[in-house]
Amino acid sequence: MNREKKIIQTSIIGIIANVFLAGFKAIIGMLSHSIAITMDAVNNLSDAISSIITIIGTKLSGKEPDKEHPLGHGRVEYLSASIIALIILYAGFTALIASVKNVINPKTPDYKMVSLLIIFVAVIVKIVLGLYVRSQGEKLNSGALKASGSDALFDAIISASTLVAAVIFITLKISLESYLGIVISIMIIKAGFEQISETISEILGARVDPEIAANIKKSILEFEDVHGVYDLVVHNYGPDRFIGSAHIEVDDTLSANRIDGLMRKIADKVLNDTGILMTGISIYAKNTTDEKAVKMEKEIREMIKAYKGVLQMHGFFLNDEEKDIRFDMVIDYDLKKEERKQVYESVCKDISEKYEGYKVNINLDFDISD
Repeated sequence: MNREKKIIQTSIIGIIANVFLAGFKAIIGMLSHSIAITMDAVNNLSDAISSIITIIGTKLSGKEPDKEHPLGHGRVEYLSASIIALIILYAGFTALIASVKNVINPKTPDYKMVSLLIIFVAVIVKIVLGLYVRSQGEKLNSGALKASGSDALFDAIISASTLVAAVIFITLKISLESYLGIVISIMIIKAGFEQISETISEILGARVDPEIAANIKKSILEFEDVHGVYDLVVHNYGPDRFIGSAHIEVDDTLSANRIDGLMRKIADKVLNDTGILMTGISIYAKNTTDEKAVKMEKEIREMIKAYKGVLQMHGFFLNDEEKDIRFDMVIDYDLKKEERKQVYESVCKDISEKYEGYKVNINLDFDISD
């Protein structure tokens, strides 16, 4: 079964479970005058709606590329996740308003053993459902399923808390319903904000996952002619669709024909190993026959270690005939813009003074990937 069909199947299971739970809890909540149980039912219903949107988003994202969208429609999954987050936020704010109103005008809850038993069963169902959906999400690399699974486990905790509140009322005659409803709504709102922040981050262009970056670099570095991999950029066109580019460092003695063959082999290997299409592979030439260049590179690396925020230096090349020193430098984003500029200017100045008569060309690279 392919990824799309498995996501839809898992979502359908979630819809069925949540609709039944929502119906049971709504009836129990109304009969027992419990605002917390009623709001929990609303949350289950929103989970079911979220699963429906996940199915629609998955179907749309699976459409074949066309002239208007040559890289496919994979990002629709992020848009559908944003809609789900908005639904969660709406459910949370609605629950919060209802809970506050119930604090102002309280109603005495009327719990029955059958109600408590059904809530207990609902907790078990939500735990099983949550573990299943989340595991499928991790297996299928589906952010929507992972979020739904975590949300289901979160619901189980909320329902368990409702059960505890019921036991406290029955034994001590202390009603915590309305206050528990407020806590539940705040937690729902928090979950909604976290989810929408995550999906917006993906749409904007989040930093590539360190594990993905490490796997790509590992594949490339298995080639004997490659001395280093830098400036790795991975563009995300959906949870399972990535396009990448990178710079590789090779000997300055390699012919164009050999470099061309090397780049083609690298692209094939990365695609086979990681499923990521490398559309751009550029090169840095490494001095191999000039002892002066080797010595100069070592000296400059030692100099740069003293500067705060400099993460990396790469792509060093010395053209002694033209008196040209060039390399790329990566500065930490933790430094403010002015601090980054100051570090860059200081490095340029100090190297120019040390190697008088040479042109110093330093390219300030972005800290894009680990």
